[in-house]
Amino acid sequence: MVHQQRSDGRLSRTGDTRDREEMARLLAPRLAHFAGVARTEHVTRAAQEMQVPQSTLSRALVRLEEDLGVELFARHGRTVSLTPAGRTFYASVDRALDEIGRAAEAVRADADPATGKVAFGFLHTMGAETVPGLLHAFRADHPGIRFSLVQNYGEAMLEGLRGGELDLCLTSPVPSAPDLVARRLDEQKLRLVVPADHRLASRRRVRLAEASDETFVTLEPGYGLRRITDDLCAEAGFAPRIAFEGEEAETLRGLVAAGLGVALLPPPPFPRPGVVELTVTAPRAAREIGVAWPAGRPDTPPVAAFKKFLLSKRGRLLPGSGAASVP
Repeated sequence: MVHQQRSDGRLSRTGDTRDREEMARLLAPRLAHFAGVARTEHVTRAAQEMQVPQSTLSRALVRLEEDLGVELFARHGRTVSLTPAGRTFYASVDRALDEIGRAAEAVRADADPATGKVAFGFLHTMGAETVPGLLHAFRADHPGIRFSLVQNYGEAMLEGLRGGELDLCLTSPVPSAPDLVARRLDEQKLRLVVPADHRLASRRRVRLAEASDETFVTLEPGYGLRRITDDLCAEAGFAPRIAFEGEEAETLRGLVAAGLGVALLPPPPFPRPGVVELTVTAPRAAREIGVAWPAGRPDTPPVAAFKKFLLSKRGRLLPGSGAASVP
């Protein structure tokens, strides 16, 4: 049996299904008053502690009992004691209010300008060198700000922005969507990675069309780098023949080193034995790196500070890049 709100605003029992949120909305304003009296078992003392008129507190308790259809207190002059139903109700209300208090403390802490938190997403390929360098530089001026770091592929991070799991993300390609704001920060050249004993390994530069007969190893569909690879190959006049699909650029380099194919990849953080990385002269092989955030969502002070920092890195985001790399 659940409760239904009557025309007079009170709850009545009904067999019909009612949303619990409706009941909570009606009862919530009086729960703190109830908890204060239940804790002190004295209406006057509770009113003094909560700094509300005693008459207001008394009316709130009466209305709560009427709404529930249950007596929560036994009255003994100026003092009260909980009934069995009141004790049961108080146990749950006390837990709920305590949880609300902890939640309020958590969101205030996350928004604190000096010690708050930023939920930051970035591509796997930026995790070894770029992001650690960025965080090190940012925390030189903001040593107390905390980070929740998420490595993922582009589309998953954009969904994280939309769903509220992320505040900001570094991604590629730079998204264009009405519910997101994105800014281009830098550009990263891609290289054709071949095994060390490959027929092209003695070259320094290569046209991508020269690899049209090769087997490729790539990231899975949905990854930005996979889309860029497919587009560049199409521009070079062929569709890549895919042998292996993975989720990590360095895993793909390992597959290339094992002689299982070639790949278009950004530069590695450290030289990888067993492969040779060739400059692609045609078509122009590069990917844009940008920062994105949800449109219309207010920033907490920590998020605003980190966003400003990232935008200041325009043209200097990636190791070895210069300001001229972003027009």
